[in-house]
Amino acid sequence: MYESFFNLIKKPFDLVPNPEFLFMSRSHRRALIHLDYGIHERAGFILLTGEVGSGKTTLIRDLIKKRPAGVLLSKVFNTCVNFEQFLTMVNDDFGLQVQGKDRTSLLRDLNDFLIEQYSLGNRPTLIIDEAQNLTPELLEDIRMLSNLEADDAKLLQIIIVGQPELRKTLALPSLLQLRQRISINCHLSPLSRPELEEYILHRLEIAGNREAVVFCPGSMDIIFRYSRGIPRLVNIICDFLMLSAFAEETREIDEDMVRDVIGDLDFENQFWESGLPENSETLPLKEEGPATGGKPGNAMELLKDISERLGKLEKESLEFRESSLKEMGENLMSLGSAFRFYARETDAVVSELKALVEKKARIEEASPQDEVSITQPLIGQQVLLAALKEKKLKKV
Repeated sequence: MYESFFNLIKKPFDLVPNPEFLFMSRSHRRALIHLDYGIHERAGFILLTGEVGSGKTTLIRDLIKKRPAGVLLSKVFNTCVNFEQFLTMVNDDFGLQVQGKDRTSLLRDLNDFLIEQYSLGNRPTLIIDEAQNLTPELLEDIRMLSNLEADDAKLLQIIIVGQPELRKTLALPSLLQLRQRISINCHLSPLSRPELEEYILHRLEIAGNREAVVFCPGSMDIIFRYSRGIPRLVNIICDFLMLSAFAEETREIDEDMVRDVIGDLDFENQFWESGLPENSETLPLKEEGPATGGKPGNAMELLKDISERLGKLEKESLEFRESSLKEMGENLMSLGSAFRFYARETDAVVSELKALVEKKARIEEASPQDEVSITQPLIGQQVLLAALKEKKLKKV
């Protein structure tokens, strides 16, 4: 409807899980690498979970679209079935005859097929989407399929995809053996704030015009807070924003337009009524005048006041830490200087004492010989003086 106005070739924020629009966030890239590795290495069970609308199905469809050679896929998207119906869908996807077959025949046919494909070097892979709807009993039956294996590899790769509540089901004591067989476990996290902005621009670029609209400062923040980074919710908000911009014949999306759209959608009640994330942050949709007395009169003013107080506290805390670190550094430098001074003084005293000790030792070693050499001349002089004195007296 609005594509031509924004010079787009297709709708950028459609809700269909189109792998052409797949945005490789850090979480999505890691999950895709894990899936590729699990299939290549015949890892057996692979678990992929994520919030509603996080992009699980889009990722799986991209995997199907780009599947490597030798990978044969069976896809089960209807999980409200019993095991016999489940086997019928799997065998039918693999091209096996299913009419008039009971559970035992279906299992035998599947086992023969997997052995044949293994001998041909192929890798049959089963993808189970919306697996949170599977009962514990059906999950246990699916585990039994992993018993179909060769001596050195699993004959069937099984990728289980579901919402976070699937993990609660798998945590049941009765499913311990299934948990132990899950070789690869990955979870799709919501988009971060920088990723959300790039996600929106990425979809506009794929749709034909990355600069179709300009998001004013603050508008992206509101989209992030209300969508919590869930791609599907981002698409819903942005699709209505594009429609509103088209109706107003503008290419700028500001904060007021975002608030209006979210308010019209009754976003909190419509999309977060069940399972509202803990510690979630929301922004008020409308601004009202301040109350009398100069105090904050609505949520926006209160939020602004709290933000300013937190900013002031953070600044004071930072200044205190910097001052403390500076004082500590100066004290350490003073202690270091004093230590070096006393070390030099100590070294000098020790050297002096060492010299005195060595001198004393030399004197003690030399004293016996010196006494002999000194005493003999003195005795000789005394004898000579006595002789001279005696001779002088005789003359007199």
